[in-house]
Amino acid sequence: MDKKTTLEMIAAISNANGTSGFEDEVVAAIRPYAEGLGEITEDRMRNLYIRRKENNGKRPVVQLDAHSDEVGFMVQAICPNGTLRIIQVGGWVNHNIPAHKVWVRNRFGEYIPGLTASKPPHFMTEQERKAPLDMKDITVDVGAVSKEEAIEKFGIRIGEPVVPDVTFTYSENTDLMVGKSFDCRLGCAAILKTMHTLAGEDLNVDIVGACAAQEEVGVRGATVTAQVIKPDIAIVFEGCPADDTCVESYMVQTAIKRGPMLRHIDSRMITNPRYQRYALDLAEKLGIPVQDSVRGAGSTNGAAIHLTEKAVPVIVIGVPVRYAHTHYGISAYADFDNAVKLACEILKRLDEEQIMSF
Repeated sequence: MDKKTTLEMIAAISNANGTSGFEDEVVAAIRPYAEGLGEITEDRMRNLYIRRKENNGKRPVVQLDAHSDEVGFMVQAICPNGTLRIIQVGGWVNHNIPAHKVWVRNRFGEYIPGLTASKPPHFMTEQERKAPLDMKDITVDVGAVSKEEAIEKFGIRIGEPVVPDVTFTYSENTDLMVGKSFDCRLGCAAILKTMHTLAGEDLNVDIVGACAAQEEVGVRGATVTAQVIKPDIAIVFEGCPADDTCVESYMVQTAIKRGPMLRHIDSRMITNPRYQRYALDLAEKLGIPVQDSVRGAGSTNGAAIHLTEKAVPVIVIGVPVRYAHTHYGISAYADFDNAVKLACEILKRLDEEQIMSF
């Protein structure tokens, strides 16, 4: 898969609408790029499995993980004036939500345009201007003038997903990608790119890629995929929050254009230190740029996978994303590419003896 095709794939997957629980469109975007890799199946949670056609069932199983959902919102109520009350699906900071374009799914299955809105400053009291913004003060406006029109003409109903309206772009000059849902559609693309890169190669492991649903609401999909796959070892791809614009220089551990990030710890997983060191040492040996980090908060699907059955060694290979969990993200293609390179080099070397040493 060349760079042009890879970028087309990232764009298609990034642009797809899919908040937690509503990943159907994302799965549909992934499927064409998985063709030819092996058996493709999905479950009723919309977890997607790609079983490498070279698998023979007699070797240790490696799970390649990423999550397909994105942070978004859900319609909670329709106001008398036709605007929509919403709740968060996944973690947002309230003041990042207003004044952005969104898509709202209606009862016909169509995504229609809307705007996230809050009270205009012209009508705010001084006290309201200084007060923190509450979710009850944030609405989505699709242009309806009444509740009846919102329901009858626009097809709005409660329980429907709302997602950012952002279109992927890439600049060859700066090597930067800008788009939505890089957390973790870049990971889904990394699974596909890794499996395409290794297609036809004789490995000592079987590989199953899994694009898991509902990570943003508590790693729910990966709790299922790990039970289905029963991996002996795993690589979790993630679109991880970049820190190079918001912390002291000596604390920067997830900068864009410095390679993928491998975290030693987060709030829900202490990364297997032997596997982690193996990956870091291999990257250094091969000249693949990487960053390692110590995180006191956040988590990934590794939280669920590493606790499966007999305990599973897991590493997280994260592509840095500036402004994750907002409408937009900025990432470097080179970081994505190096994440895939590192995963491929690890998979080429893994065998039962190496896995058991972790």
